[in-house]
Amino acid sequence: MSRTAEINRTTTETDVRVTLELDGSGAGTRDTGVGFFDHMLDLLAGHGRLDLSVSARGDLHTGAHHTVEDVGICIGQALDHALGERVGINRYGYATVPMDEARAACVIDISGRGLCVFEAELPPGAIGEFGHDLAHEFFRAVASNARLTLHLTVERTGNAHHVIEATFKALARALRLAVDVDAGEAGVPSTKGTLV
Repeated sequence: MSRTAEINRTTTETDVRVTLELDGSGAGTRDTGVGFFDHMLDLLAGHGRLDLSVSARGDLHTGAHHTVEDVGICIGQALDHALGERVGINRYGYATVPMDEARAACVIDISGRGLCVFEAELPPGAIGEFGHDLAHEFFRAVASNARLTLHLTVERTGNAHHVIEATFKALARALRLAVDVDAGEAGVPSTKGTLV
C-alpha cells in the first residue's frame, strides 16, 4: 500500500507545494527561502525516514512567520492524507534526543484529535530569518492539520540552535515510530474502532 500525499496551498501570503512518502529514506528537497528552516526540514525527513519535498515561496519581506506556518499546515495535511484510515499503524511514538548540551523529548498519539503541547523556554531571537518562536508555530500547525496529539518538551536547554534541532529530531524519531506499520495490528489501533 502506497502511503503518499501531495498538497498544494496558495494564498496571498504563500505558495507551498509538499510531496510526502511515509515509507521513505529521507529523500527529497526542501526549499523555503529560510535557510535554517530548510535545515530543520532536512532533519525531519532524514530522521523520520520520510521522502519529503517542500517548495515554498512566501512574503519573506514581512518575516518568515507565514512561510513556516503554512509549510507546517501543508506537511500536517500531507501526513493526514498519507495515513488514510490509519489501519495497522503503531499510533503511538516517542523519542528523547540530545543535541550536545540540549535535550528534547517528544510523545505522539495519532489520535484524530489535533493538539500541540510545547514546553520550552527559548530566548527571544532568531537564527538567520528563523525566529525562535517559529518552532512552536510549525509544530502547532503540523499537529492541528495531521490530527495528532503532540507533546514536545525541552528537558535541558542551552544554545537555541541546539535546542530547536533537538526538538525537530525528537519529532522525527517519534513520528517514525508512530506511523510505522504494526504487523500484529489488523485494524485501527483503537478499542472504540475509530481514531477521531
